[in-house]
Amino acid sequence: MKKLSCLAVAAAFTLAAAGSGFAQSPTPAVPAKPVVPAVAAPVMPKPQTVAAKPAPMKMSADEKAAMSKKCSADADTKGLHGKEREKFRNACKKGKS
Repeated sequence: MKKLSCLAVAAAFTLAAAGSGFAQSPTPAVPAKPVVPAVAAPVMPKPQTVAAKPAPMKMSADEKAAMSKKCSADADTKGLHGKEREKFRNACKKGKS
């Protein structure tokens, strides 16, 4: 019985000592890649061949509502429904029709 208890104590000691060695091993250090600064090509201004669009005029809430009602009425007179109506109203509100 004495041999068995000594063997059990030795096994427990061995497992305890060995387990702590594997618990958390440090991660191997990975060398960082050298940072290479990006060299940007010189920015050349683009030649403007098309005239710049004028800034759109700001509309008040009342003007937008009136425009929306007018476009809806125009869509009604044309008998448009569904996607055709939606496309027509969007173009109308942008002043394209």
